[in-house]
Amino acid sequence: MEASRRPTARQRALLADLEALFLAEGFAAFTLDDIAGRLRCSKSTLYALAPSKEQLAVKVVAQFFRGAAERIEERIAGIDDAPKLIGEYLAGVAEHLNRASATFMRDIAEFAPARETYQVNSRFAAQRIRAFIDKGVADGVFRDVHARLVAEMTGLIVEGIQTGVLAQRTEVSDAEAFTALGELLLGGLNK
Repeated sequence: MEASRRPTARQRALLADLEALFLAEGFAAFTLDDIAGRLRCSKSTLYALAPSKEQLAVKVVAQFFRGAAERIEERIAGIDDAPKLIGEYLAGVAEHLNRASATFMRDIAEFAPARETYQVNSRFAAQRIRAFIDKGVADGVFRDVHARLVAEMTGLIVEGIQTGVLAQRTEVSDAEAFTALGELLLGGLNK
């Protein structure tokens, strides 16, 4: 599928089905034959989406994170209160990550191109949270702590979640970690 062409309705439906399959079962163990059989389509139909299984996995991972980001932004649209922004934003992240199985998250962690997609999204999330912290300090609803330092620490925590370090050390899912991050931030920043 060329980058400039919009996917057909059938391709969008297949990508949605692939996303559901990969979220539930991961992607590393599947062959293209397995995927074609599960989705009841031909391999040539899959090749129209991406030239390889690996590129198909990256496309689906990117679609998952792009869709999550869009829904989270919709969720916080119109919210002007910094604590509520942080709470809703991180609750949205946790909600979307809860859709992903441990196998899917492990496959992302173990496949560099998919991991990079997660990293890009994690960096964006950290930037959004930094902006919410800055807003809260400027609005006078957060303590005047070293906001830049707190924001950087938040970025490191998000990176620790994304890389799987926190999950390995604490045995919590990424979704649980983002929920805890929200509690930590709001408990520590509120006046």
